[in-house]
Amino acid sequence: MTRYVIIRGPLGCGKSTIAKRLSKLLNARYVAVDRVLEVHKLIQDKEAGYISQQSFKKANEIIAPQAQKILEGGRTIIFDGNFYWKSQLKDLIRRLDSPHVVFTLKAPLKVCIARDAERRKTHGEDAARAVYAKSTEFTYGTVVDMNRPLKECIDDILSYLPKPEIQTKTVK
Repeated sequence: MTRYVIIRGPLGCGKSTIAKRLSKLLNARYVAVDRVLEVHKLIQDKEAGYISQQSFKKANEIIAPQAQKILEGGRTIIFDGNFYWKSQLKDLIRRLDSPHVVFTLKAPLKVCIARDAERRKTHGEDAARAVYAKSTEFTYGTVVDMNRPLKECIDDILSYLPKPEIQTKTVK
């Protein structure tokens, strides 16, 4: 079944790890929203100290046409992003005419800070705290507890996704 999956949550909670693994398991296209923001120089415009809602909507405007073609071609897409503005999330959903599932990943702040510190390119504790505060202001879709083994988290997410129909042949 063609659909798109949105993986959202705070910095360091495991979004990219989960999204990339799901993309491989589902033979899906992986889209990193943060990368689109960087490539198109949309990270400078700030609102209340965060990347603006308008910048995220511009990223959606860039992403949506190609994503719709991929979906119409029968392939699943996995979006990876903080989605800390509800308006950004709703805007992307409005732009794509396909079934979708949203997962909000949750982990304690100290876990997010520790995971970020282990990266080659860390964002820093202040950024982790700020994004955590903003991205946890609301939940959307299914909440996934990321404070457990990765395999359990992936299995949990997969349990919410529709299973592909299996074609069987009858032998006479």
